[in-house]
Amino acid sequence: MSDPMPRRKALKTMATGAAAVAVTSAMAQSTSAAHHKSGLKGNINHSVCKWCYRGIELDPFCKAANDMGLKAIDLMKVEEWPTVRKHSLDVSLVTGVPGGIPNGINRVENHEKIIAWYEEVCPQMAKAGYKKVINFSGNRKGMSDKEGLKNCAKALKQIMPIAEKNDVIIVMELLNSKVNHKDYMADFTPWGVKLCDTVGSENFKLLYDIYHMQIMEGDIIATIREFHPYFTHYHTGGVPGRHEIDKTQELYYPAIMEAILETGYTGYVAQEFIPAGPDPLTSLKQGVHICDV
Repeated sequence: MSDPMPRRKALKTMATGAAAVAVTSAMAQSTSAAHHKSGLKGNINHSVCKWCYRGIELDPFCKAANDMGLKAIDLMKVEEWPTVRKHSLDVSLVTGVPGGIPNGINRVENHEKIIAWYEEVCPQMAKAGYKKVINFSGNRKGMSDKEGLKNCAKALKQIMPIAEKNDVIIVMELLNSKVNHKDYMADFTPWGVKLCDTVGSENFKLLYDIYHMQIMEGDIIATIREFHPYFTHYHTGGVPGRHEIDKTQELYYPAIMEAILETGYTGYVAQEFIPAGPDPLTSLKQGVHICDV
């Protein structure tokens, strides 16, 4: 008689997969209804970074986001997932990596704890059906970009088997080192692209933050058209000041969104501006509609 264990394992895997599909289907139906109710066109998958709305608790914030037709909340830690799920919203980007922005994977001494964190979180993401998790280069602190790239690649090549096994994408964010994140290493698109090529896995991509890259290099639409295969996630923000993406700032977001759609992108665009207006949720709704092309 053949060993029944492989069959049991297969049945368990099938059941887990079916459950994940059922959850995803329910979320899709719920968010589709919300889009219809909110008048959104459905071409852009809208998300929002909760940290920009610190004065609002996560539970009512999720309800408001759902009512606006958003599909997801961005940059959520593991302990926040149940609240987001309760509102039938997706987690578009997972966060919580040790060391945060300044102490990233460009330093070998940080590798062990960061790799261990991905080993713990990626299986949890797979079980929850979440696909993307943040990663940071870290600050230079006198290190050359060449050495930093080499060190980042060394860590990422150890993380890739974990990501690939769990069907998760590790997403390094490009940030400006001119205004907000002094000394941050991954501050130009070409450096990030070279790192992607060095790592050589479809499970490592870049977060193209439009606000940050406008400050560092400009030429947003041309950059998206040229390097979009390396971009798996997008963030918004008004320049200068990182406030509303309306007529008070220098970027024309409808044209940028059209350029993103032209590349065939179907992932999330997350609003990441800090509202300066009197009603943060009104500002968020305005930003979503500006990007809803």
